[in-house]
Amino acid sequence: MTNIIRYFKQIQLTTNQLLLLTCSYIALILNLPFLLKISTAITSLSNYNIWFLLSLPIFLLCLSLVIQGLLAFRWITKFVLILTVICAALIFYATVTYGIVFDYGMVQNTVETDTAEALSYINIYAIVFFLIFAVIPAWLIYTVKLTYKPFVKELLTRIKLLSVSLMVVVIIGSIFSSNYASVGRNNKDLISYITPYKMFDASFKFVRDRYFYPPLKFQVLDTKPSIERTNHKKHVTVLVLGETARSTSFSLNGYEKETNKYTNKLGVVSFSNVTSCGTATAVSVPCMFSRLNKNNYDKRRAISQQNVVDIVRLAGADVLWISNNNGSCKGVCTRVPSKKIVTDKSNPLCDGEYCYDEVLLKPLKEKLNNLTNENTLIVLHMIGSHGPTYFKRYPESKRIFTPDCQRSDIQNCTHEQLINSYDNTIAYTDYVLSQVIAEIDNLAVTHNVETSMLYVSDHGESLGEKGAYLHGLPYAFAPDEQTHVPMIYWNDDKQTDFNLNCLDGISQQALNHDNIFDTVLSMMSVRTKTYRPNNDPFIHCKSQVAIARTTVTNELNQERIN
Repeated sequence: MTNIIRYFKQIQLTTNQLLLLTCSYIALILNLPFLLKISTAITSLSNYNIWFLLSLPIFLLCLSLVIQGLLAFRWITKFVLILTVICAALIFYATVTYGIVFDYGMVQNTVETDTAEALSYINIYAIVFFLIFAVIPAWLIYTVKLTYKPFVKELLTRIKLLSVSLMVVVIIGSIFSSNYASVGRNNKDLISYITPYKMFDASFKFVRDRYFYPPLKFQVLDTKPSIERTNHKKHVTVLVLGETARSTSFSLNGYEKETNKYTNKLGVVSFSNVTSCGTATAVSVPCMFSRLNKNNYDKRRAISQQNVVDIVRLAGADVLWISNNNGSCKGVCTRVPSKKIVTDKSNPLCDGEYCYDEVLLKPLKEKLNNLTNENTLIVLHMIGSHGPTYFKRYPESKRIFTPDCQRSDIQNCTHEQLINSYDNTIAYTDYVLSQVIAEIDNLAVTHNVETSMLYVSDHGESLGEKGAYLHGLPYAFAPDEQTHVPMIYWNDDKQTDFNLNCLDGISQQALNHDNIFDTVLSMMSVRTKTYRPNNDPFIHCKSQVAIARTTVTNELNQERIN
């Protein structure tokens, strides 16, 4: 080993030679996912140009040389190249292992993740992969000795390298411009796989948006919302915010395995055709609680205006956000009382990093036993089915489907083990939901309180379908598994605003996270100018009296009322 180290220390390269070798490694090895995907897109055409296909690696190499060559100053050349290789190797691992691409959304997810979540991705496979593709190449770059010419000659050689590389890029781009345009137009997702430059571009935009744009002035959407009810009973709504649950894994929605054996007996309504606002918590959670919709959603705007929990609280309700999700509420609960579950090992439901979702039941009970307001909204934010450590989301007693995947490098489990492990998380979520319903149903019986529950997940999850794992793919080409989410509604038999049989009849209509804002207002009977009746799916099944008392204007679409 000592002789090998001594050998590499004796190697002398010019800066251009080091650039060429490093860029070849980045373009031809660490960009294999991109090259394979674009090659597949080209060869799937009935009539493709073989020379265009062969030009791709050369085009990518020369483009990489231009980018890295501009940053290769004498005293920072090695630092820049090592940093680029390490970043590219990390993305290479994420793409090869989980099918993840680092666009703007994934950069945001990475920045906003916590230590426990980040550590869940570390395993022997990841360490070995990182050593081979990042540490060893970085060490080789660091070890070789660079030789420099006088400044002018060094500058001229660099200009020659950049000029030749740029010339090749221009020539290839000109000759095959129509081919690149055609493939790019029909496969817009491909650019997201260019490693690591897409991530650098996304990181620049993220830093610019978060740290260099001035904060927007906070926008008050309504100053005088109110809660209008015909009786003086207390009312409690529990909104359960799920994590990483996909609709296709719910037996309530037709899944062949019994993952909803608890709630299936409780008369819940399952909405089977709901899509998310995003493919990651950082987007979906603030989006679904915002008055903005998916098409015009912008996080800067969303966090700079009232969201639905703000409106409900201003209307006079007691609001409490209880979180068992280490990723926090993404700014949604900033202006309402909140409680974060402590993951201390002294709690038998916690392991020091995470807690099973049953831990939410205790603070829920405490709140239900101390109602101080006629109207209460409680938000329970679950850890749900967050991966890749699915096996840590359910206790041994709820390990129903076996064999399951008891490791974080899920790509090395069998498909059966992975599916079983994920299905256990869904079955456990179902159990917790049944306990939530039991608590509020008991309150309805013993204290004559009107109660209801709405469960909705923030996004779905890929479990190896089409080579994709986890979530967070750009929405434009994300698979249904990441965007099709479950939504469940329940209310006690004293509830008069909604007809459950009617709701069951519309349970298959197309809904999305844009409907959540108005659904929550509808459930809480809030009268506000921010409420849009045409966006409230529950309005089909509300009594005329309930509609009249919560709608600011009487000019409702008659078809929606009927």
